[in-house]
Amino acid sequence: MASTSDIRNGLCIHYNHDIFKIIEFLHVKPGKGPAFVRTKLKSVTTGKVIDNTFSAGHKIDEVRVETHKFQFLYNDGEGYHFMNTEDYSQMALQESALDRPDLMKEGEVVTILINSEDGAPLSVDMPASVILEVTSTEPGVKGNTATNATKPATVETGAKVNVPLFINEGDKIKVDTEKGTYKERVKE
Repeated sequence: MASTSDIRNGLCIHYNHDIFKIIEFLHVKPGKGPAFVRTKLKSVTTGKVIDNTFSAGHKIDEVRVETHKFQFLYNDGEGYHFMNTEDYSQMALQESALDRPDLMKEGEVVTILINSEDGAPLSVDMPASVILEVTSTEPGVKGNTATNATKPATVETGAKVNVPLFINEGDKIKVDTEKGTYKERVKE
């Protein structure tokens, strides 16, 4: 058993007869009344996200997990297929287990959390950022840079990302996987 002081992003817990992963949390200590922890929980079975508030000191039932590095192989429409980088075993996961499947390209190495009790995969953690090539975008209009102007661009995985006006087709960009936003252009 853990308590609310052990809450962190990525922690998997038993809650309401299901397993949830904490994707966001905030410790709140109001001027009046007891402290509490506001959380966003994502179900690892359905992918549904719920908001929940735990009072300070509340006991939570933590799920013991193992982390393994897997390489993304392909998506066949029925599931996403991964290969363990250590023993080369393969596993297929549903799209609900992934946070940002639209930013994952073939060959990407991810971390998969596996329940130690029954060996079931719980969730997929992507690297903090990925480098993707821009496949299509409109050319930027010269003189339209008075503000922090952006334009939509499609990257090689099919995801849409807003990028600055100086980004062109064929450029490689670094994308934040948590928010799905542009970080910087990558020079080769």
